[in-house]
Amino acid sequence: MSTPHHHDARYDDTVHVVDWEGSIPNPRSTASDPRMPSLAKAPGFAEWMRTGWGDADRTPRVEPGAVDAARQHRERLSQALPGQTLVVLAGRAQARVHDNFFEFRAHSDFLWLTGFPVEDGVLVMTPTAGGHDATIYIVPPARPGAAAFHADAAHGELWVGPQPGTAELASALDVRVNVLDDLTVPNGALIAGHAVVGKGTGARVGGRVRSAQLARTLAELRMVKDAWELAELRSAVNHTIDGFAAVRREVPRAIEFGGERWLQGTFDRHARTVGQAPGYASIVGSGANAPILHWVRAESAVDPDALLLLDMGVENRSGYTADVTRTIPASGRFTTAQREVHDLVERSHRAGLAAVAPGRDWRDFHTASLEVIAQGLSDWGMLPVSVDEALSAEGQHHRRYIVCGIGHHLGLDVHDCGASSYEQYFEAKMQPGMALTVEPGLYFHAWDETVPPELRGMGVRIEDDIIVTDDGHDVISDGLPIDAAGLEQWMDSVGVRLS
Repeated sequence: MSTPHHHDARYDDTVHVVDWEGSIPNPRSTASDPRMPSLAKAPGFAEWMRTGWGDADRTPRVEPGAVDAARQHRERLSQALPGQTLVVLAGRAQARVHDNFFEFRAHSDFLWLTGFPVEDGVLVMTPTAGGHDATIYIVPPARPGAAAFHADAAHGELWVGPQPGTAELASALDVRVNVLDDLTVPNGALIAGHAVVGKGTGARVGGRVRSAQLARTLAELRMVKDAWELAELRSAVNHTIDGFAAVRREVPRAIEFGGERWLQGTFDRHARTVGQAPGYASIVGSGANAPILHWVRAESAVDPDALLLLDMGVENRSGYTADVTRTIPASGRFTTAQREVHDLVERSHRAGLAAVAPGRDWRDFHTASLEVIAQGLSDWGMLPVSVDEALSAEGQHHRRYIVCGIGHHLGLDVHDCGASSYEQYFEAKMQPGMALTVEPGLYFHAWDETVPPELRGMGVRIEDDIIVTDDGHDVISDGLPIDAAGLEQWMDSVGVRLS
């Protein structure tokens, strides 16, 4: 990987001239060292770099329909907060190590309002008599002829490739676009988005207090999706179902070589090919790792005799993500004990799905799923109290085996609308256009001595993506079966049976 001689220029506004592509700083070297001449002091190099560059395609890749959807989203926000100056930050890539950064992903509120990711971008909505005027502020790319073209590893096009500037973005997004140097944020503005602090361009708003009101309003507006958003979610789910099939086909290979990480990498490669990326860190847990709720390390072998929990979702280039979980036997066939656990989770899952409908309380599908779980555990003799006592607010003994929730909103964030108020999230009624997950499970840890020995080290989760409709709901991930027999047939249909 080629690296700049000095620290990455995104840390501040100073242009740091790259002395030698890919070199490692040597504190003993000097600018006069003939073996490593300083490009900053080579006028011939600077003059030569200003000339001889042709035109490049700088058209931004905007997803179809995103511009119109973003305009409508801004109108909804304008109606919700009239007369307020609204500022939403896109954020910037986070450091991985030293001057190497994770891939940039814009803040979801910025994406919802603009339809396009712009690193260090700032959306300002200024109140007018008719609502708000919108302007996006950007750090303009450094193009041929500018010193930063070859000297700025963060914004120089020689380093990052041709990038859209103010003119290209304004044309593509149908919104005013200015350079960040012209940004002024008035006192009293409501600010939301990733905090950008410290030196550099982000300092213009980095020290301002973020507005809980604006973040909450945006989260609650995003709860009910429009037709374009729902289409994006359906597309992401369809890509995800294809990704599950790709992972299934690699199970024999993963057993022989590569283990969980091979399967995780298979899905992640698929997600980056058909979409933007995985919508979250893909969970691939074999055997005793399956009960670990956030097992993203994927560092173990795949046990051919154990269950394999797969929690994965493709994020489309629009930013909308799927979130689907299935638990399959690596062998292709459930054992009797594995099937019993899976069957209980399936019954819980179906009870939760049945409780999803417009006008129902948000808590209804949680309650319905957990009632089935508690009764099943009691039937197995695993609860120290009665079902009624376990289900009481003072009990909750069954939650030892399912400490997580049963579902959440879904959209631009895998756990969407998290900044909403408690009342608008947990105490609200379900409405048409809401997208959510239902995902009950049972998690029997290998070291949990309250679990019968034959069930220890077994984890099962079934998760579907659902859209609330006018008269009920639509399970948009039903391309994957949820019953044990159906999963065995699906495994046979998309991969070589192992047993």
